[in-house]
Amino acid sequence: MTPPVLASLESGILSITLNRPAKRNALSSEMVELLHQSLEQADLDGEVRVVLIRGAGKDFCAGADLDELLASADRTVDENEAAALRLGQIFERIRLLPKPVVSLVQGRALAGGAGLATACDLPIAGTGAQLGYPEIQRGFVPAMVATLLRRLAGEKTSLDLILTGRVLGAEEARIAGLVARVVPDVDLEREGTVVAQQLAGSSGSALALTKRLFFELEGKGFSEGIRLGARVNAVSRGTPDFREAVARFLQQ
Repeated sequence: MTPPVLASLESGILSITLNRPAKRNALSSEMVELLHQSLEQADLDGEVRVVLIRGAGKDFCAGADLDELLASADRTVDENEAAALRLGQIFERIRLLPKPVVSLVQGRALAGGAGLATACDLPIAGTGAQLGYPEIQRGFVPAMVATLLRRLAGEKTSLDLILTGRVLGAEEARIAGLVARVVPDVDLEREGTVVAQQLAGSSGSALALTKRLFFELEGKGFSEGIRLGARVNAVSRGTPDFREAVARFLQQ
């Protein structure tokens, strides 16, 4: 059988494909573990410079596998907490990964699928994409996605989305801060590849330091942020990438 998650490395880009199109790429426990493995490869393999996550078929990801979710009603609280945390750790792992992660969002990205798409550093959506958190309509709680959503969309918009379960179109999602760009559906793969190639050709150390600085600024005061930026600035000047890039520029 075809694995539910495919991963391939080419020209510094680790492409990860959710591969259950008949199930709208619903996240099973097996898929979650395979995603962890792929992200570990991205972290440890020096050949990987950028990660690109997409879904096979018409939809990016419909969220948790409903068959597994229903079966979980008979498990203990501790067992269910461990399973939920395993998915949440995917979001955390993406944020901590010192390499940029791009998601290509086509069709529906719902619940945990919206969480996965928006956990990525640069979510790019096709014009026909839909993002939402309909857990409340299924008698469930949008728990694992709440931390991400509140940071991206703010208090009132986030509450609106999780309390009503309404689904946003691609442009609405961009305005709400859930995706970085919206492109025509037919251009989604090409646009995502171009962005990934551009990132793969950039300085790995500069990207890593920039990503780390960006997320570490969260919650810091203005003066503290300036001091942190000065420290990162100083560190970056000592990297080989910086020296080589400046030398090339001066030779032009």
